[in-house]
Amino acid sequence: MSTYLPYLVSWMQLYSYPVLWLCVFISAVGLPLPTSLVLLAAGAFASLGDFSLFLLIPVTITASTAGDSLGYWIGRRVGSRFLNWLEQHPRHYIISPRAIAHSREFFDRRGGWAIFLTRFVFSALGGVTNLLAGADLYPYPRFLLSDIAGETLGALIPLVLGYIFGESWEAIGDLLGAFSGLVFALLLVSVLTIYLIKMLRRMAFAQAERLRVATAIEEIPVHVDASHHSITASLPLPESGI
Repeated sequence: MSTYLPYLVSWMQLYSYPVLWLCVFISAVGLPLPTSLVLLAAGAFASLGDFSLFLLIPVTITASTAGDSLGYWIGRRVGSRFLNWLEQHPRHYIISPRAIAHSREFFDRRGGWAIFLTRFVFSALGGVTNLLAGADLYPYPRFLLSDIAGETLGALIPLVLGYIFGESWEAIGDLLGAFSGLVFALLLVSVLTIYLIKMLRRMAFAQAERLRVATAIEEIPVHVDASHHSITASLPLPESGI
């Protein structure tokens, strides 16, 4: 459990929805706050009648969407200029222009899933994903669509679980944290496995290509001219189009 959690829960009980909105907003921008645990606690308090579950849901979604959008626009205003500068000044690059181009191409193809999953499965990566989406000039309407869909699940899951389990919300928080860590570990292993398979395939293809070239060279017929003490290779002539 985070050391900030007792303070956040106490402030939420004292000042109600505004503190919850501010907490979720700041967390969405990128500050590491235990938002999921706060939402579990809010759902538990709603089961006791201290909050309304139907108000908690829109408060959470609007706060997280606003924070994500701010992070996106920070990345677009600052990060995109930095990446453009790197592409225009390759002799000063930290990241190669080719890597930047591949990053933008990847985000254009798979960015929607990255945004969606980091709203509730890998929420710790949400702030970084927002900055990358802006820096890579990912279209904002597509970003907003994936963001709202993901944040809706990111709000409903902890709020409803907290509402259902009530006083046991802390134990549920531990289970959610363990589940998120397990999924992240499985995803990391899958990515590394795919990368390793691709690397082995490239190595095998390169080896096969070297063997093919070596075999082709060995098969070239060689003619020895004893009178002139020279060796010439009989190379096949290109076919004439006439």
